[in-house]
Amino acid sequence: MAGAAAPKRQDTRKFFENLSGAGKSIAVLTSGGDAQGMNAAVRAVVRMGIYVGAKVYFIHEGYQGMVDGGDNIKEATWESVSSMLQVGGTVIGSARCKEFRTHEGRLKAAHNLVLRSITNLCVIGGDGSLTGANLFREEWSSLLDELQQQGLIDAEAARSNSELHIVGMVGSIDNDFCGTDMTIGTDSALHRIIEVVDAIMTTAQSHQRTFVLEVMGRHCGYLALVSALACGADWVFIPEMPPEDGWEDNMCQKLSENRADKKRLNIIIVAEGAIDCHNKAITPDYIKDLVVRCLGFDTRVTILGHVQRGGTPSAFDRILASRMGVEAVLALLEASATTPACVVSLVGNQAVRLPLMECVQMTQEVQKAMDEKKFDDAVRLRGRSFENNLSTYRLLSYRKADSELPNSSFNVAVLNVGAPAAGMNAAVRSAVRVGITEGHKMFAVNDGFEGFYKGQIKEIKWGDVGGWTGQGGSLLGTKRTLPGKHLDKIAEQMRIHNINALLVIGGFEAFESLLQLYEARADYEELCVPMCMLPATISNNVPGTDLSIGADTSLNAIVETCDRIKQSASGTKRRVFIIETMGGYCGYLATVGGLAAGADTVYIYEEPFDIRDLQANVEHLTQKMKTSIQRGLVLRNENCNENFTTDFVYQLYTEEGRGVFDCRKNILGHMQQGGAPSPFDRNFGTKVAAKAIQWITQTLKDSYKGGRVFANSEETACLLGMRRRALVFQPVSQLRDETDFV
Repeated sequence: MAGAAAPKRQDTRKFFENLSGAGKSIAVLTSGGDAQGMNAAVRAVVRMGIYVGAKVYFIHEGYQGMVDGGDNIKEATWESVSSMLQVGGTVIGSARCKEFRTHEGRLKAAHNLVLRSITNLCVIGGDGSLTGANLFREEWSSLLDELQQQGLIDAEAARSNSELHIVGMVGSIDNDFCGTDMTIGTDSALHRIIEVVDAIMTTAQSHQRTFVLEVMGRHCGYLALVSALACGADWVFIPEMPPEDGWEDNMCQKLSENRADKKRLNIIIVAEGAIDCHNKAITPDYIKDLVVRCLGFDTRVTILGHVQRGGTPSAFDRILASRMGVEAVLALLEASATTPACVVSLVGNQAVRLPLMECVQMTQEVQKAMDEKKFDDAVRLRGRSFENNLSTYRLLSYRKADSELPNSSFNVAVLNVGAPAAGMNAAVRSAVRVGITEGHKMFAVNDGFEGFYKGQIKEIKWGDVGGWTGQGGSLLGTKRTLPGKHLDKIAEQMRIHNINALLVIGGFEAFESLLQLYEARADYEELCVPMCMLPATISNNVPGTDLSIGADTSLNAIVETCDRIKQSASGTKRRVFIIETMGGYCGYLATVGGLAAGADTVYIYEEPFDIRDLQANVEHLTQKMKTSIQRGLVLRNENCNENFTTDFVYQLYTEEGRGVFDCRKNILGHMQQGGAPSPFDRNFGTKVAAKAIQWITQTLKDSYKGGRVFANSEETACLLGMRRRALVFQPVSQLRDETDFV
């Protein structure tokens, strides 16, 4: 989404034009446990289905509604999914259904679908729901034969409904389904957990307390693992990683060391399904009693329970569910008799289709591996994302004694450049701790390159970055100053402090800075060291990456505000809100914020628009206001057009809508930068910084010759970015050619 220009309106239409849903009927249902974001998926299926000309039906109350039929299966309209995006749970209801597990139940369900000519089914649920759907599809033709024999349908109905196509989307807060990096609802559940942890940390620090937190995850430790990463917990217990014998002493020793290190609180996170290596459950109460008995610390237990399932979905879940919903409809339209049932998954930053039963079988393999105590296999089967989280947690959580560390004798400096972005501090903490584990001396530079040339550089230790993950902004201080004018002084500081590598965390200015340092290598030998940049900017406008640290937090701030604004409109009649977002010349925040908030129109710089477009948008809203939907939302990226300003758009809409609707405008401003970082940004910052330091370590070893570091090739000055499915290191000199600096 970032970096690349958005597709032109015409291109998008052309892409979907070849796909016609005319004469087809699609039904959507939610099944099993609820998860935030399910409604966004339902909405996307309905609107995409209607957009391509298909008939779309809701099936209320999951499989139970399909078996019972009647009013449970209703045709959906464009309007009927309005205002659904921001609602948690599932509006169309979900129920466990024993009857669908029987042959008779499935026969009734098939009859109800054939009566309405529904042969395309979109199922949003966990692996049980998806397995049920696949069985239903396999039995479909025999069910039709049976219905025909019983005289419930005629031969024509059996012929015209002969194939059932199925596509699945996984809605589960546990993220326990193999084949996808994220399931719908997981990110929102993490938001709930992290809100609680942040609140607990303030009270725990006041009283020097230890808190034991139980989070959901009976069979999967994803929520516990990622929330432990995101809050820097002292210890985590998950089913996939049972602690060795003697863990009690190890844990108590670590907790007391942390206290001696002036740390005023301890956080221990336990997944519901946590076990030891003898398959014995590890409960929060057992841990509490242990800590009190061995250490005498004031210890409290908090069990989060169903709070984790509740509340409004995060921006990430709305976007994920919307993208998956669109992909699901495309998969149904493209399916043929021979296509196996598929599930829509997320790999890296890309929606992909995978064979449903392969994913279900892998998910069941995980449980089998756990039952057989093959825990390494279970972690591998969980997938790349889970493995990365686990290895990063292991890297960061355990502080080795100085005698155990390798002695690299390298000095690595870390600095922030550009505007502050939430998640920068998590990245710095991760870089410092991984660097120390690799045996380097870590140096922190205050106030970016301005502080660098003034010599504001000092060593930073393991304990100095404790508690940094949840802090917003930049604790090191950040400035937009570029190094170009101060190269003499910067080279001198590199020499004084013997800096052997640089990690720069920041936005577009950080990218420009790295380019300037790279280009100055010919004149300054001191700059011939490995350099790496991590993109951190809310605008998400750095080349070479789809995602930047900070953008997710910013999107959540935008979406939260839009939700509140839309809510204020529900009390008044017929109102349109014009909202201006940040992002410079990059339309990422406006586009994706518009998608997550359900905007009617988004104006961005990458997609030129003229007065005729504005006119068409106003007419669209005037028509819309004559229906039961009585509010509109228009997002405008701050630099999308120098003449059609927010004021101009506001005045135009006010004038043209006179007598039909009134207008309000809102400029979101700097609140988009602020607040505590989202779980996604904490986790993303932590993982990319760990990866960057490992790259720096390797590059230092490769470029150490004759007793000194010398690195001047282009691949020793890199940007680490998320490109579709993977994190890749790209030389900044190569990215320069694809960058529009203006």
